[in-house]
Amino acid sequence: MKKVYKAHILFTKEKDRFEVFENGYIAVENGIVLGVANNLKDLGCEGAEVIDFGDKLLIPAMNDMHVHAPQVHNQGVAMDLELLPWLQNYTFPEESKYADVQYAERMYRRFLHTQWLFGTMRSVVFGTVHTESTRVLMNLYQEAGMGALVGKVAMNRNCPDALCEDVDAAVEGNQMLIAEFNKPGSLVRPIITPRFVPSCTPELLKACGQLATTYSELEPESKNYGDAYNRYGLFGQTPTIMAHCVWTNGSELELMKKNKVMVAHCPTSNFNLSSGLAPIRTFLDEGLPIGLGSDISGGHDLNMFRMLVYAIQVSKMHYQIDKSKAFLTLPEIFWIATKSAGSFFGKVGSFEPGYEFDALVIDDAVLYPAEYSLVHRLERFIYVGDDRQILHRFCRGKEVKEPKV
Repeated sequence: MKKVYKAHILFTKEKDRFEVFENGYIAVENGIVLGVANNLKDLGCEGAEVIDFGDKLLIPAMNDMHVHAPQVHNQGVAMDLELLPWLQNYTFPEESKYADVQYAERMYRRFLHTQWLFGTMRSVVFGTVHTESTRVLMNLYQEAGMGALVGKVAMNRNCPDALCEDVDAAVEGNQMLIAEFNKPGSLVRPIITPRFVPSCTPELLKACGQLATTYSELEPESKNYGDAYNRYGLFGQTPTIMAHCVWTNGSELELMKKNKVMVAHCPTSNFNLSSGLAPIRTFLDEGLPIGLGSDISGGHDLNMFRMLVYAIQVSKMHYQIDKSKAFLTLPEIFWIATKSAGSFFGKVGSFEPGYEFDALVIDDAVLYPAEYSLVHRLERFIYVGDDRQILHRFCRGKEVKEPKV
């Protein structure tokens, strides 16, 4: 069924500028954008029913490219620790609780509801090692009508016994989820998810690589993390996301470019865990695909609009060190958060013809004086707005109603 929406429409077809349609129209059929225009005649939609959002902003929805759903209970806790003590004392004990499926459902409902509040319609999500709890998470995404690639985490060393799973069990659990959820066109699908090199033996990494291929110091022979993943078929041989990348350069950067590996930039997590500052300007100029991640609970904020702000601020810190590296502009970071990140899910994150209609309707009336331009209105919402200004949320053309908590 064809639908036409009228509003102030903004999106980024290219990374250096906004497409702006003041009082514009967007035509959508079966969840796919047919076109955007300043009037109905140019869309060829005269006589069609128009859903008029008045003076509201209509923008692409947000994508969270790296987030740990089972860490939501620890959000904003123990932010004065570095990575390993934080994992050992807080994260692993919390994730161990997800052996209890009822606990998992309660926490995962809270997590999805918060994502919905902030307009995140697609996510790449870490679960835990527990197959049944991961199934619960995937079913909840399906129930909500929100898109997600969900990983049953693989880990078998340097972790508590309760989270240590042998290779055969890890493979069997993933195969069960793949058989159930890996359906063409599904909004919710499994993704192979080794936690990170220190927590996975070579045998487990090899098994993960074989799973991915079939269905779509701790590593002394490897020169870097990228090389370690690459040797097991986990570095772009199938679509791949690498989070953080704060120290990526040289041969690892070249390998990522060659294999078209996406960077998930997680600025708040990098700050909180003292990990470093990812050189996103370099990645952008080198042509790497990039998205943004909240990385809860290393990060403290599930609001992806805040990630745009933090990413700009990180780039300004780089600029203070090296004036030859320009800091990120608003259209660049908006493009990263929407069209660039969305490309991992297919044609998502733009309002160009053929793209899936993932969208937010923003009522920013309480935030702006009338003389502000539409781009400045969007900028102000990104910096100081919140979920109260998001009136409607769409994923693949269907309005996503508030999930049950």
